[in-house]
Amino acid sequence: MLANKTERETPSCNKENDILRAAEREFLAKGFSGARTVSIAQAAGVTHAMLHYYFRTKEQLFERILDEKIQAMGQSVLAAFGQPRLPLVERIRDGVERHFDFIAANPDLPRFVVNEVFAHPERSLIMQQRISFVVERLIADLQVEMDATARRGEVEPIDVRTLLLDIVSLNIFPFIAFPIIEPIFGGQAADREQFFARRKQENVEVIMRRIKKQ
Repeated sequence: MLANKTERETPSCNKENDILRAAEREFLAKGFSGARTVSIAQAAGVTHAMLHYYFRTKEQLFERILDEKIQAMGQSVLAAFGQPRLPLVERIRDGVERHFDFIAANPDLPRFVVNEVFAHPERSLIMQQRISFVVERLIADLQVEMDATARRGEVEPIDVRTLLLDIVSLNIFPFIAFPIIEPIFGGQAADREQFFARRKQENVEVIMRRIKKQ
């Protein structure tokens, strides 16, 4: 009986995952307004009725995708900053790298979020609620440790909120602006992979100079 139950559940799980991945591509490419559930269903290989069986509305599907992305980012970054065996400076370095790697794996996400916030200001509240949960947990613990480390003279005193803003700004901007950067930088941006590898290294070095005691 258990084997039969598993066999019945697996296709269902696969269909839901197919819908989510197709929806992710559709939303990132076209935004919420431009995305069509008919197109998502076709890309996922399901009927339109089946899509609505799993996700009753486009809004519900959109929020599920948003939750997944923010949760993935939060787990990655929190895991980096929350390694107690590593010195604080090394954890911050790891956090910068992991955040950059997450954006590199989801390069259309920053532009999508910015476009959605400007096109649909009411959606910014949804995003704020999701993101604030991650940020608040990170700031509370990190600020205490940052202050203690600064008192020992190991790092410069710094507001963790400012530090996180620096990290996010440095890591996200190249991906949002790459279509403009590429023709301006010419050969330096011709190899996309090498360009972003250099940016990652530069961003880490900038943040390290920002926090280390001179």
